[in-house]
Amino acid sequence: MIMRPETMLRSLAMRHYASPAYRHRQHQRARRRCKKQRAQPEVHYFHRVDDPHSHLAVQRLDVLRAAYTLDFRVHLVSKPPAPYLGNPESFDAWAVRDAQAIAPLYRVAFSPAIVTPTQQAVAAANAALAPMLDQDNFASEAGSIGERLWAGASLDAWSETPGTKQKVLAGTALQQSLGHFLGGMFYFQGEWYWGIDRIRSLEARLHAEGYSGADWSPCVPEPKPDTSKQASNVLLEYFPSLRSPFTAIGHQRVLDLIQRTGIRVGLRPVMPMLMRGVTAPRAKQRFIITDAAQQGREQGAPLGRIVDPFGEPVRRAFDLYPGAVALGQEMAFITAYLQAAWQDGVDISSNRGLQQVADRAGIDWLALNAAAKGQDSAALLQSNLAAMQGGNLWGVPSFRISGGGKAPLCCWGQDRIWLVEHDIASRTP
Repeated sequence: MIMRPETMLRSLAMRHYASPAYRHRQHQRARRRCKKQRAQPEVHYFHRVDDPHSHLAVQRLDVLRAAYTLDFRVHLVSKPPAPYLGNPESFDAWAVRDAQAIAPLYRVAFSPAIVTPTQQAVAAANAALAPMLDQDNFASEAGSIGERLWAGASLDAWSETPGTKQKVLAGTALQQSLGHFLGGMFYFQGEWYWGIDRIRSLEARLHAEGYSGADWSPCVPEPKPDTSKQASNVLLEYFPSLRSPFTAIGHQRVLDLIQRTGIRVGLRPVMPMLMRGVTAPRAKQRFIITDAAQQGREQGAPLGRIVDPFGEPVRRAFDLYPGAVALGQEMAFITAYLQAAWQDGVDISSNRGLQQVADRAGIDWLALNAAAKGQDSAALLQSNLAAMQGGNLWGVPSFRISGGGKAPLCCWGQDRIWLVEHDIASRTP
């Protein structure tokens, strides 16, 4: 059976953007542009005053400036349009909660008294920082202004001017022209690095390109979680998606965590975001696949011969999933599917490809179909989605950890697997 044309085209596009060759070309193109303009290489940092992740990242800006032998150029940006936020109604609350959870483990400060600063306060914060963009004290002042902003303190000492608006508009326009939309972003010659979580990736590149000393070590490493050998009193609800590159690159680490901790697991897959109405403009989709590819290479789980399972292929797989649950092989099925679709180039849009998935999972194909017959996969997925959204989450992979006498922790992203393990350990006697 020949792969569907639409699946083939999407898969080829995703393979292109995920490839090391594409990344190399982006770097080369940026270097040529820099040389043509007779400009020195520099890192651009885009700061959004009302973004919690910007507030964390800017607290490490001075450390980076001291450690690397190139300039860091700062820009102010505005909040992106709603389609870039995934779930605009929940985005601000999630960002605050996520930043609060990771701040102490990254050894930075964030103790907000409010969830969303007022437009007037944002304008005043921008007015305070706009004159300092080229000054050495920007990071310290941005941290101080940010503390006051998130505390809900008055910022009446500063008033917005036409010059302030112009600088925010200019920073936002530059960021958009380079292909991004979020605050707290670092950009260096063709590649983006998101917030405090990606500083280590930026540092690795700067070191590889000769901008650090011989005794280099990253200034902002990923926090090392406490580990627990016995966590059977704790429940991990794991919300993956079959069409998520971030799920694909983090899945083995989740399996390793489960084996290492002995935690109880509730596997709760959900439909892909784009198939349940979550928006993702083209620039966001491109960043997702390029960022996931780079993180996968760093984590030892590179994306390979991708076959995009969007649309009918995912539905057909999920029609079989209740059968895997009935046979007690649901994790094996998800694991085999992710490997087939994101690494091995198996045509998961065909019956033959799905049978390969079942074989790899150690599930008899006929038994799987028989067990799935008459099952309501849509109701199962909807129940999982409702549980995930109940934790104010909409993206994947997401996690909910409960038990051990503490309130549940809900978090989102393969970037938070270390936080999941840290939280599990805190719940274990």
